[in-house]
Amino acid sequence: RAPSRRSAYMLERVQTAVIGGGVVGLAVARALSRSGREVLLLESESLTGSGTSSRNSEVVHAGIYYTAGSLKARACVEGRRALYSFCEAYAVPYSRCGKLLVATEEGELAQLDAVAEKARANGLSGSGEALVRLTSAEAARLEPEVRCVGALHSPSTGIVDSHAFMTALLADAERHGATLAL
Repeated sequence: RAPSRRSAYMLERVQTAVIGGGVVGLAVARALSRSGREVLLLESESLTGSGTSSRNSEVVHAGIYYTAGSLKARACVEGRRALYSFCEAYAVPYSRCGKLLVATEEGELAQLDAVAEKARANGLSGSGEALVRLTSAEAARLEPEVRCVGALHSPSTGIVDSHAFMTALLADAERHGATLAL
């Protein structure tokens, strides 16, 4: 079918086309539109965020396990901080619910120490980020069903409503001039 007058105009004047309206495409469209570029966001589905992005775990990782100084470690730690800030600014539902890493026998306690050291090396330090060593009784107070000899608490691990996050990314991109084409 022949392009409409409006779509022909859009094709002549748009500076940037972002292909795919999943979380990455939405974030790219938002960043580009906020920088002043004209953005056309193209999505083949009937709504954004309905592909792979709709089936993720929604876990906000703290940055505990990656090799210290690696791009993955830096991106995870910086990305988590940025994600929580975005969620606050745009009223996206999330929870810093934390997680427990447990040792079920004495021989595993040294592994917890190694994980804690890796987390420190990745920049997880200070209140709200540093892993906290717990006794079995302290872990049981956080999670009564857990049976362990010791644990680490990761207070900065959380969950996010990925659909609300993607909706907020799209809304902000559109607020800055991006156009969505489904």
